Amino acid sequence: MTEFSEQLTPIAHSAQNRCFGCGQDNADGLRLEFLRAEDGSVVSFPTVPERFEGPATYVHGGIIATLLDEAMSKSVRVLGVTAVTRHMEIEYLRPVLSGEPVRLEGRLVRSEGRKHWTEAKILSARGHVLAEAKGLFIEIHNR
Repeated sequence: MTEFSEQLTPIAHSAQNRCFGCGQDNADGLRLEFLRAEDGSVVSFPTVPERFEGPATYVHGGIIATLLDEAMSKSVRVLGVTAVTRHMEIEYLRPVLSGEPVRLEGRLVRSEGRKHWTEAKILSARGHVLAEAKGLFIEIHNR
């Protein structure tokens, strides 16, 4: 899957990040890498390995939820804040094939104080929307 002619900037990860979704220090995780688009949204181009399948050749629904959750979380993270999922609503529209590249997008819709409303979607290489989500994230303070 190509990144087209978009201007995308890598989003730096923390030095010791063991997050299942984006942690480079988690050998068992997805190790997602995100880029920031000019409009402030975030983009990732993962190929989900077969070890994360539900039915043969298809990505497990929980992993699809994780992909969407990560994209929404990163759309808030680009503001320089850490937020956790309060509520998430998912629509599984088409099966996501394992071992095939997809495009993952996340965007911040609005913010009010510590509350941040977000959206995300997974697209196939052909541009079909496979799954989409809406979420509410609550800003937390790091210890």
